Amino acid sequence: MRRIGMTVNGSPRTADVEPRELLVYVLREHLGLTGTNVGCDTSSCGACTVLLNGESVKSCTVLGVQADGQEITTIEGLARNGELHPVQQAFHEHHGLQCGYCTPGFVLAAVSLLNENPSPSEAEIREGLEGNLCRCTGYHNIVKAVQAAASS
Repeated sequence: MRRIGMTVNGSPRTADVEPRELLVYVLREHLGLTGTNVGCDTSSCGACTVLLNGESVKSCTVLGVQADGQEITTIEGLARNGELHPVQQAFHEHHGLQCGYCTPGFVLAAVSLLNENPSPSEAEIREGLEGNLCRCTGYHNIVKAVQAAASS
């Protein structure tokens, strides 16, 4: 076991982890942040996307020990003072979700995309989110939600 320390959603957190343990499981099982979902364990679906030092990463591709000393934002860390993050609000208003399982990953990938490119075209949005899969929607409303968040 190895003790790691990181800033998660603005708060310092520690955990004793196995060196081979994936960040997604550290977040879910050690820190109780179950908004980060395990979808495929192969980095194909993006349900486990989080922000690592502001960049979107699939947490099933990062070892927990690699997050030692880093800053992580999960879906639980986006809302502030009871107010949804603009991307969360746009997903709600534009029906950018159905079952909701992939939604946390899409939202965090969109936050990262909009931080890098505050005014993306539809093609840039689709390309920026191509690492995230949804089995319920046709992506149209997800793209509309990101466009709305970009314009807010």
